[in-house]
Amino acid sequence: MMFSESQFDGGSQIASSPATAAANRDTFGLVPLTIKQISEASHSGDDKSNFNVSGADVVNVSVVGMVFNIVERNTDVTFSLDDGTGKLDCKRWLNEPFDRLQMEEIREGIYVHVDGHLKSFKGEKHVAVFSVRPVTNFDEITFHFIACIHHHARTSKVQKIQGDGENINSTPKTPIQNGTSGFVSTLSSQHSVPFNVDGVKGVDQLVLSYLQNPANLANEKGINTDELSQKLKLPFDKIMESIKTLEEEGVIYSTIDESHYKAC
Repeated sequence: MMFSESQFDGGSQIASSPATAAANRDTFGLVPLTIKQISEASHSGDDKSNFNVSGADVVNVSVVGMVFNIVERNTDVTFSLDDGTGKLDCKRWLNEPFDRLQMEEIREGIYVHVDGHLKSFKGEKHVAVFSVRPVTNFDEITFHFIACIHHHARTSKVQKIQGDGENINSTPKTPIQNGTSGFVSTLSSQHSVPFNVDGVKGVDQLVLSYLQNPANLANEKGINTDELSQKLKLPFDKIMESIKTLEEEGVIYSTIDESHYKAC
């Protein structure tokens, strides 16, 4: 896999509606996947809007890869990602000012972290993006692939338990079914239970997803609120509103002071 060194110093037409992308990001968690896993995903039963990866339903995905083929329009920006396992088309609707601010930092040849809704059009899979940001640390790429491996192993284990018919108190749920980000605080723990974030919406979901990034979970001091505002390209007051909401919900907590936070 090749990396763009300059990045770490400091398109196709896709059928998708802005309303649909916004609605889906409100109710489903993020699942870390490689592009190869996405390319091999199958439709989930009769529901053609959902996909199945490793035996579990997937709706929203998190992908890391290099950007190329950027095409800008008045209402949207399309680009392709290459993570070394395959290529994937992405589309970002420019509905809000912060959508445009995020895309201003995206250029061809850099690595980015993309969160979005997995869709299919004429048999070709693509992502309706609701968050994209440059990767500024090599470790994030490594952590992403570790998270993909962990998710696959954990989901496969759940499927095996269900298939073997072992006696368990309740049907185990995958990270996707539980509506989580797909990341867990201790990747080595096969039995850890990610927090259920069903119902987390909009800016709250973006803030929580950023804090649940494995690289950020590993930061004992937590993430500064100024960094959240800068990286997510959101007004500081919106960040603090989300912080207050998420803290009240018990999914994040302050660390060294009231300006640093970690996901539970």
